[in-house]
Amino acid sequence: MSQSIHISPLTRIEGHASIDIHLDDQGEVADSKLHIMSLRGFEKFVEGKPAEELPRIVNRICGICPWHHHLASNKAVDGCFGVTPPPAGHKLRELMHTIAHAEDKLLHFFFLAAADFVLGPNTDYQARNVIGLAKANPDLAGKVVRMRQKAKMLLERFAGKAIHPIAGVTGGFSKPMTEQDRRDMQEQVRELLDFALFTMDFAKNTVFPPYLELIQSLGRIETGFIGTVGPAGQLSLYDGNIRLMRPDGTFQDFAPAEYTQYIGEHVADHSYAKIPYAKSWEEGVSMDLDRPKGMYRSNCLARMNIVDSIPTPRAQAELEEFRERFGRPAQATMLYHWARLIEEVYACEHAMELLQDDAIVDLSVRTPAEPRAGRGVGCVEAPRGTLIHDYSTDEKGLITRANMIVGTTHNIGPMNMSVHQAARSLIHGGEVNEEILNSIEMAVRAYDP
Repeated sequence: MSQSIHISPLTRIEGHASIDIHLDDQGEVADSKLHIMSLRGFEKFVEGKPAEELPRIVNRICGICPWHHHLASNKAVDGCFGVTPPPAGHKLRELMHTIAHAEDKLLHFFFLAAADFVLGPNTDYQARNVIGLAKANPDLAGKVVRMRQKAKMLLERFAGKAIHPIAGVTGGFSKPMTEQDRRDMQEQVRELLDFALFTMDFAKNTVFPPYLELIQSLGRIETGFIGTVGPAGQLSLYDGNIRLMRPDGTFQDFAPAEYTQYIGEHVADHSYAKIPYAKSWEEGVSMDLDRPKGMYRSNCLARMNIVDSIPTPRAQAELEEFRERFGRPAQATMLYHWARLIEEVYACEHAMELLQDDAIVDLSVRTPAEPRAGRGVGCVEAPRGTLIHDYSTDEKGLITRANMIVGTTHNIGPMNMSVHQAARSLIHGGEVNEEILNSIEMAVRAYDP
């Protein structure tokens, strides 16, 4: 007889999700679905609000990456009101954004993902977690907690709030950086960079090697990729053009304000979240998991694939090694973990570069702005992918329309594809055990939804 398998909750992710797997009469996987809770109401909540209030509202969308929503919103409001921040205001925003990236990647790798590799996917679930990791290696666990706290407190000490930030304002930043601020932050970021380099070596030489076959096969699918690039095609987390890469590695770049020409949004019956797709490749979208249309992936693996280079030396060296091992574009889903640590190195290196730039301590951090009718599209790379805030205002500066594409939603379709692939490759004859179910969860966990 056919049967259904329900995995709920899906554990060690930064949100709420479940998986349904349906087996046919022979016990083979006939269908599978990933269900993610995603409140789409913010697009309506903000209508009628003064635009300058939005950066303080939309940072409630996500408690894990509030800075990225805050700054994408700031950029969108700048566009509505036609203002450009002065160089110091721009750099301070980018610094906060970059440090928030560094903190987020430590959270995912050590607190959520590492237990699958360090302890093993077949370890009892009661021990396969951050507490189990701490018991197995208390010295490393203590250092991880201190490093994550250090990154979080860097944001709080300078900007006033680590979560639900208010420091970004229309036209720039709310306060300048002093020389003492800069010296203090440089010391802290050097420590974070040292730990990022340690983590990269630890993962490559100790954590990943026993699982290289699993990394290459589990949840593996073929898709395109999306991310943001600078003027020379280099990795840029805060500003630049969007690059959309086909599965064969060819790509097209476009300005964030043009995203509606290239990206469509599909609503599926089984999901609360919208499913973006590349409408510039082929008309329509298909969520037939065996023959999907228009699917692309975002997040760190996507960024490692779409960029031509990384503009910091140690991260660039890691990218070259990554491509020598896995090619471009790398399609293996579990490589998200490896790519995430390359970005951790880049984020720390780039934060140090920003702090060494004398322009960051200039006292001019904000351009005056007046409400007006307009449209603005703010785009940044959030840890989970390309984040787009698109606002329109009336002559009083009140929001008349808003559209938001959150980083995770780019991966809704691909995550369903990876779940389907993992389930089909692991479940046969109706035989299911704890290790198989956790391995299917691992295919989702790699995306850090």
